[in-house]
Amino acid sequence: MLSIDLLRVVLRGLLVVVYAAAGVAHFTWPDKFLPIVPEWVPLPRQTILITGACEIAGCLGLLTKDWRAAAGCGLALYAICVFPANIKHAVEAVHVPPIPDSWWYHGPRLAFQPIFVWWALFSAGVIDWPFSSK
Repeated sequence: MLSIDLLRVVLRGLLVVVYAAAGVAHFTWPDKFLPIVPEWVPLPRQTILITGACEIAGCLGLLTKDWRAAAGCGLALYAICVFPANIKHAVEAVHVPPIPDSWWYHGPRLAFQPIFVWWALFSAGVIDWPFSSK
């Protein structure tokens, strides 16, 4: 059976890869993200660059023991904060190549957002749910 500690390490590594790729994409192609930024967000291009920096900082934090819990909480909060952009992307059918325009993509993507929150908290050791260390 896979131990909870090994599971955390594996999930943490995968999360670092996912958020590092997203962070680099925010810096490399910020204009591709502009169409999904809700209108009420101030300074959209700068916000995209800041969110990219947050993703990369979160990755670095997850890789350190001292900053891991803070990084996990930060990435969980980040996943909550960007949810309006994901909703806009889906509901307004914003075309952002190469992402598919179909609800076959958007439905699972929206449903997966709470899992991103859990994933960050679990992989950082902030929560044990649904596993128990007892």
